[in-house]
Amino acid sequence: LKKAFQKTSFSKVVSVRSFSIGTPIFQKDSSKVQLRGTFLKGRKADLPTLVVLPEILEPVGNFLPFFKHPDNKILDVRNVWLLDYRNCGNSDHHPSLDLHDMSEDIIRFMNEKKVTMATIAGHGFGAKLATVTAINNLERFTGVLLLEGGPVDHRYHEPFLQLKNYIKVAYDLIKNNASSQKANKEIQNQIPHKKWRKVFQQNLIEGIGGIAFRANIEAIYKDSVKVFPDIASWHEKYGLWPGRVMACFALYSDWILMGSNTIPFYSIFPHLQYEFSRDLYPHGDDKSELNHWIHEGTPEDVFYLSNRIYRWLRWQDGANVHLSDKSEAGWYYVPDRGFDPQRQGVGEYIPEHVHHDYLHTTAYDESRLRRGVRGADKGQFLPSGKFSKEELWQLVNIPVKLEKILFSSFLTQELLNSSISNFLMHFLDLKRTFHIFSRKQPIEFF
Repeated sequence: LKKAFQKTSFSKVVSVRSFSIGTPIFQKDSSKVQLRGTFLKGRKADLPTLVVLPEILEPVGNFLPFFKHPDNKILDVRNVWLLDYRNCGNSDHHPSLDLHDMSEDIIRFMNEKKVTMATIAGHGFGAKLATVTAINNLERFTGVLLLEGGPVDHRYHEPFLQLKNYIKVAYDLIKNNASSQKANKEIQNQIPHKKWRKVFQQNLIEGIGGIAFRANIEAIYKDSVKVFPDIASWHEKYGLWPGRVMACFALYSDWILMGSNTIPFYSIFPHLQYEFSRDLYPHGDDKSELNHWIHEGTPEDVFYLSNRIYRWLRWQDGANVHLSDKSEAGWYYVPDRGFDPQRQGVGEYIPEHVHHDYLHTTAYDESRLRRGVRGADKGQFLPSGKFSKEELWQLVNIPVKLEKILFSSFLTQELLNSSISNFLMHFLDLKRTFHIFSRKQPIEFF
């Protein structure tokens, strides 16, 4: 009975909505490329979004068992979009595999689905694309989650050279108008890698006069034979990601060699400095060729991985990089540019943390209505150094005379240097810390 109760208490229902129905369309205009995917609704209301990008060629639906496992708690803190990028899965096709073009596809998709900000995750090549997309759109992403991939040049790595040969096998099958039976036989014989063989078989569909692949094999093949293939290279032009990041790779990975390939991570992600084994860490002890798919490992390894991701999403993702984690939000000041130690705190601020969907949510309006206060309208700012009218300020349990002293913009340098001023500033910091006051215009504190 005890075991039955435990199994029942941990069973969870995951709401899945698939938007992958339909045939990919070849688009000549890059701006017309439409992405498709599968939406997994989180277990709570008003959750942020996690966008997941798969390995090259792999249908993103292969991630469903990972997220739908009853012990996976990621859906407790995120809605999840399993997204096929261009030329893969059921998303539209286009000759270009340029990462900037592909990142624009993802932003258009987020705009269509009214996702203001999200966490972006990727596996393999999807991790490379996730990194570039986040770098190109700093204001749209709260964090980057990488599995067995990232800012690494894979052009001469053995696993990429093997994949390059597998892509040529598929390209030749299309070029020779092979039948379905012959295609399956050739894939079975010429692709010895168990997982890649399954991925290519998943892409096989019946075409006119022969077989076809759901992925755009022609475009992927032409890219793979370039001197700098987009699916394998990393360029300095892609830039840096200054925000939160979690990167995980297999301990015995052939794609991310722990002795050397972790160095680019420190160059592209400054926040990973001194974070090895915490936000950049090796996972598991699988030495097989399948360890690249760390989300499909043993039950114990998958459970450990999902819980590491869950904890990072809950406590790290979206928190200001000057803070240890989200538990410090609203409780600690951080240094700002122009900090002057002679002015007792001037030049410091409490980092702002906004709603994940601030462009579409009504949470701010509801909060103002509930508290009976005014707030700045969108795009409304006062000139630098100016304050709103004093009658719009609201302080709790502070005498009017003290209120005017604390917020007057005409404080003299002598007063600032005095012991009284030090006491007042300390008193004000204490009030801010416990949220006992709020300014009504133009900035409000939550």
